[in-house]
Amino acid sequence: MSLPPLTVYLAAPRGFCAGVDRAIKIVELALEKWGAPVFVRHEIVHNKFVVDDLRAKGAVFVEELEDCPDDRPVIFSAHGVPKAVPAEARRREMIAVDATCPLVTKVHNEAARHAEAGLQMIMIGHEGHPETVGTMGQLPPGEVLLVETEADVARLDVRDPALLAYITQTTLSVDDTAGIVAALKERFPAIIGPHKEDICYATTNRQAAVKAVAPLIDALLVIGAPNSSNSQRLVEVGRSAGCAYSQLVQRAADIDWRALSGAGAVGITAGASAPEVLVNEVIDAFRQRFEVTLELVETAQETVEFKVPKILREVV
Repeated sequence: MSLPPLTVYLAAPRGFCAGVDRAIKIVELALEKWGAPVFVRHEIVHNKFVVDDLRAKGAVFVEELEDCPDDRPVIFSAHGVPKAVPAEARRREMIAVDATCPLVTKVHNEAARHAEAGLQMIMIGHEGHPETVGTMGQLPPGEVLLVETEADVARLDVRDPALLAYITQTTLSVDDTAGIVAALKERFPAIIGPHKEDICYATTNRQAAVKAVAPLIDALLVIGAPNSSNSQRLVEVGRSAGCAYSQLVQRAADIDWRALSGAGAVGITAGASAPEVLVNEVIDAFRQRFEVTLELVETAQETVEFKVPKILREVV
């Protein structure tokens, strides 16, 4: 019996970014250097498959530094941590390795420079997200005000409208953030923005690829974790770009095949913390049910690489 035909449009870029690749490598190198267990504060990246794989190799994931013993190495996740965390690790004389994405560190440094110049910071981000918590934790309480929507901008109570700067979480929707920035500039004309866009290249590129794929497809599957901000934004971008059925799946087992019945073209992408092995797993699942024609839609090529911290370079 012949299988129904289906065109699968594979978005590119997709999947691992340089910051995620570096963070995972840091955990693997730390295990090679110091042996198991190595402790990791928070999930190193937001992907269950990746975390489970590292756990099997000897990584222990905890939420707080107090859950780590003094005599084993601790790694800070790619999302970054408040300043108080590495300070406490130094006080306890722990071996600490910072896996914060360099593009998140750039935002931390921006916030510090603006604060030194006497500016109050406004952060565009999602409340409770580890990156937002880490960035806001670079400065004393009250020095960073959080906004999530344009409506939040209208409710801001700032110290001095003439002494403001804004920063953003690196994994936001480019389009949604532009609206919030416009609202900030309208209400606070003197506000200072980043020298270079805070939303990282990988987030921007993956969203652009989804926008290119959306007009060609009946449904979009985004491979990623529910707690992955950049993956959730890809789902939203797909819907905004005209693909009404835009869904997040962690693995092939999560695909709702009934919802895809009658589809002639499906798009596949992956969040920045989702490995390519899961993309291949999803494609293989489609091939078991359809006669698949695979088409690549590439909107950019990425060549960015980040070095691992000096303490681990000897292992490399």
